[in-house]
Amino acid sequence: MNYLFLDNGFEEIEAITTVDLLRRAGIKLTTVSITGKEMVLGAHNMAVEADGLFDDIDFSDAEMLILPGGPSHLDQHAGLCELLKLHNENNKLIAAICAAPSVLGKLGILKGKQATCYPGFENALGESYVGGLVVESKNIITAKGPGLTADFAFCIIEKLAGSDVADDVYDKAQY
Repeated sequence: MNYLFLDNGFEEIEAITTVDLLRRAGIKLTTVSITGKEMVLGAHNMAVEADGLFDDIDFSDAEMLILPGGPSHLDQHAGLCELLKLHNENNKLIAAICAAPSVLGKLGILKGKQATCYPGFENALGESYVGGLVVESKNIITAKGPGLTADFAFCIIEKLAGSDVADDVYDKAQY
């Protein structure tokens, strides 16, 4: 199972487009609220009902953890931070876009890896910051911002399901 985490203030295009494209690819994905409530409000006042609450989910089956950006507080949720660190220690996949790679930087997850992020968050990535649009480095995928969400999602699809599936979903999305 793969998990995408939502907090109030999440960037809607980054969450919704990623969920949509991964599910079109047949990838099992659960959206998880870290707010304690199933309904989560995005940065542009779009309310989204998460599939589940953080405290109610057993993440032992997690293949990939996905963080959309936006002015949220993902880095202030102790349980999520611990889950991210443990996931990284086990060399499992983590993807983050826009401001969210800064969470990984603050947790030390990017040490020895390359990453990108939304302009203004580079300092949180430290020496890992290399710029770029979508950067894949070891077990980490990062992307610069909202306009690159589809590229980010297709990179995730390729990693989880292979290039044939990514190409098929891409082709069908073009109609």
